[in-house]
Amino acid sequence: MTKKKTFEIVIKQLEDIVKELESGELSLEKAIKKFELGIKHSMYCTDLLNKTEKKILILLEDANGNIKAEPFQNE
Repeated sequence: MTKKKTFEIVIKQLEDIVKELESGELSLEKAIKKFELGIKHSMYCTDLLNKTEKKILILLEDANGNIKAEPFQNE
């Protein structure tokens, strides 16, 4: 069974990659591969956050198409 790629899972993987790179114990080849994977994870998270922001703005749009920014009400 494949684990679903969630924001939280990818962020955790990105944190692990940063720790590995900061350790200085990887060979140059492995460090480059980890760096490439980190960039992919970063792009995935950025894309997901941008899509989420667009959804939120759509939800806040009124009938005239104006965005009505309101503070988050914590219930």
